[in-house]
Amino acid sequence: MPVKIASKLALTRRPRRLRRNEAIRTLVRETRLTPDCFIYPLFVCEGEGVRREIGSMPGVFQLSVDEAVKEAAAARGEGVRAVILFGLPATKDPIGSLAADPDAPVQTAVRALKRELRDLVVMTDVCLCEYTSHGHCGLVDGERILNDATVHHLAQAALSHAVAGADFVAPSDMMDGRVAAIRRALDDHGFEDTGIVSYAAKYYSGFYGPFREAADSAPQFGDRASHQMDPANVEEALREVETDIEEGADVVMVKPALPYLDVLTRVKATFGQPTAAYQVSGEYAMIKAAAERGWVDETRVMMETLISIRRAGADMILTYYAREAARLLA
Repeated sequence: MPVKIASKLALTRRPRRLRRNEAIRTLVRETRLTPDCFIYPLFVCEGEGVRREIGSMPGVFQLSVDEAVKEAAAARGEGVRAVILFGLPATKDPIGSLAADPDAPVQTAVRALKRELRDLVVMTDVCLCEYTSHGHCGLVDGERILNDATVHHLAQAALSHAVAGADFVAPSDMMDGRVAAIRRALDDHGFEDTGIVSYAAKYYSGFYGPFREAADSAPQFGDRASHQMDPANVEEALREVETDIEEGADVVMVKPALPYLDVLTRVKATFGQPTAAYQVSGEYAMIKAAAERGWVDETRVMMETLISIRRAGADMILTYYAREAARLLA
């Protein structure tokens, strides 16, 4: 005999009622993205009128200061209220001398941005890898990265950014004690209001590849495993974050974002501190490459990944998709 199927199921709960149309889905949405949670990375170089596309990061450019101001203004017009600057100096040396040069691209760009866009939040990456001839994040002795000597140089670089007008400095080197040293240098020179965004849990990741081209910062020997975090460790990340908070970090960051969403969630739940996550160059490049081949819908995947980072606990997201996502959210 044919089986009779009831035309209506006796269901108390029907979750699909809240998915019937976009208006209802929007009303009950748990995680929301807004353009003002994005921080837009900019690569600043010497020269004028320079807008040089980065081969491994379509849509991302090395920009002279004048072009960086135009790019930041366009982003601000789309609702992105913060940028972070990375510098590409004209020359490099073993100790990264130009990292603290008041006339280097980052310091010059900070002054120009604060002059032209007064309400823009300007952050600066503080590391030596873009400035050293060997490409490492610190001073070296043979093939050993020197911690304490590097910290002194990082503090001087951060101070030069504060003098230029940066709202936040963001040490990304992962040297021990650098947050405390930077906080001390800023306070001792009257920059108590300059904040620190610490790359507190920065992993030794394979997702940084395209950034090496963008910032011309590939190490000439060895690797960065001695100072960046082991991808297998979570409890260590919590200790790193706790240390940076104790040393004076105002915001802590997890980097990369997607491979470390569990770490991001643990950091936010444990400390409740303002927390950033960096959707790094490799994450961006993978989406771009797959989209170019027609394998994924770029817009959909872009938004899905950004929502996942926000859902995992990020208050703010550093992303090369900042402008594209902001336009979509408008």
